[in-house]
Amino acid sequence: MSNKDFKIQDSISGQKKSKIQRYMDLVIGSNKFSDLIKYELIVLFFSRIPGAVGVFLRGKFYPMLLGSVGRGAVFGSNIVLRHPKKITLGDNVIIDDNVLMDAKGSENSGITLENEVFIGRNSILSCKGGEIILKERANIGFNCEIFSSNKVVIGKDNLVAAYSYIVGGGNYKLERTDIPINQQPDFEGKGGVTTEEDVWIAAHVVLLDGSKVGKGSVIAAGAVVSGKIPEYTIAGGVPAKILKSRL
Repeated sequence: MSNKDFKIQDSISGQKKSKIQRYMDLVIGSNKFSDLIKYELIVLFFSRIPGAVGVFLRGKFYPMLLGSVGRGAVFGSNIVLRHPKKITLGDNVIIDDNVLMDAKGSENSGITLENEVFIGRNSILSCKGGEIILKERANIGFNCEIFSSNKVVIGKDNLVAAYSYIVGGGNYKLERTDIPINQQPDFEGKGGVTTEEDVWIAAHVVLLDGSKVGKGSVIAAGAVVSGKIPEYTIAGGVPAKILKSRL
């Protein structure tokens, strides 16, 4: 199954699978019961402990669940991890309370957070067979969502303000009307989403599949981007248009 044809229901369904096996497919990403037990115990005992004690204990135990974790990682309370072995963290990454990181997929490399990345509370990083890469010092505000069935790359020193939505892929063919849209195959899309370094994405922005935001650019609040934004420009509107140059 290719990444673009990955269907969540198909990946966890099957008459011969027990409920626990389907749960493991959905959450753990492994068919080893030792991985299930480790995940359940760590989440049960450490995920909701408040304050500095919780941060300390999660810093000790959460790296056991993830693919790799650098030095100084900080984990807030009630973080949800799915397919955690495909989540990689660099040094000094901070993940605030109530964040969900889901690296689901059959062939993808999952989620990579490079050094000093910050993820604000209640934000969602979700793969559907795609990849999400946040470069060094990228800052994701609260209540944001990054979704990828292709590839999303957020550049170094980016600011993504609250309630923004970034979607790489996730498009369906629409030619047939005899079957529901969600049962039709995905099409190739426009190659995901890329933002280059030193970009500011203001609040409530939507970056659609095929968006590429150039170095040093600003996307004004509420804009919807579906194409290329040149370097060092300010863009806004629906659809987004260039408003002025920063040079």
